[in-house]
Amino acid sequence: QVQLAESGGGLVQPGGSLRLSCAASGSIIDINRMGWYRRAPGKERELVATITSDGSTNYEDAVKGRFTISGDNAKNTVYLQMNSLKPEDTAVYSCVADVLSAGMWAYYWGDGTLVTVSS
Repeated sequence: QVQLAESGGGLVQPGGSLRLSCAASGSIIDINRMGWYRRAPGKERELVATITSDGSTNYEDAVKGRFTISGDNAKNTVYLQMNSLKPEDTAVYSCVADVLSAGMWAYYWGDGTLVTVSS
């Protein structure tokens, strides 16, 4: 079994910063990719950013230049540094990981952490 534990959400004013963390634990043999999705109130879930085990990154256009994804392979952890936050960034942010466990690759999800950008 694999678990993802997110932390770092909260309330921040527009223009502020937050750093999200997501640590994967359990019966992990390998991780190919980790990333963050978000779901804003009344909207569909959307990809925010991903990072592969070799460090390749991908970002949604709306967060390019403001968010930075990074990872620590030794700790099976991914981070999302969010700067210049806007009210439209308000959402539940969920971590996802493409994990090899028990001889099978599968996607695992965290429960999500709420980010609220408001004055």
